Amino acid sequence: MIDILKAFFVGGIICAVGQLLIDYTKLTPARILTGFVVAGVFLSAIGLYKPLADFAGAGATVPLTGFGHLLADGVRDSVDKDGFVGIFTGGLTASSAGITAALLAGLGASMIFRQKDKS
Repeated sequence: MIDILKAFFVGGIICAVGQLLIDYTKLTPARILTGFVVAGVFLSAIGLYKPLADFAGAGATVPLTGFGHLLADGVRDSVDKDGFVGIFTGGLTASSAGITAALLAGLGASMIFRQKDKS
């Protein structure tokens, strides 16, 4: 039960920051989403995101900052294993299952639901 509360609290804070950025800045949602991914990469690079992910579990790994952390972690592991080439392959290797699941879910939704005319 405590793990669920920690995940809900941390995930809620991340989402609240995003909502505040939408409400009180002129940033577009696309820039905010990209910023969250970059923030996850940066926080992972300086060693702050792993302890947060260990503490909050899905509350830190599911939001977009978690995707950035996954990319950075994949690159780090791949560089250790494959050297320079790992810079280009590590992020996609680490995130391939999630990207595939998102693509298949989008394909499934597009086959089930039909687009409505805007007029």
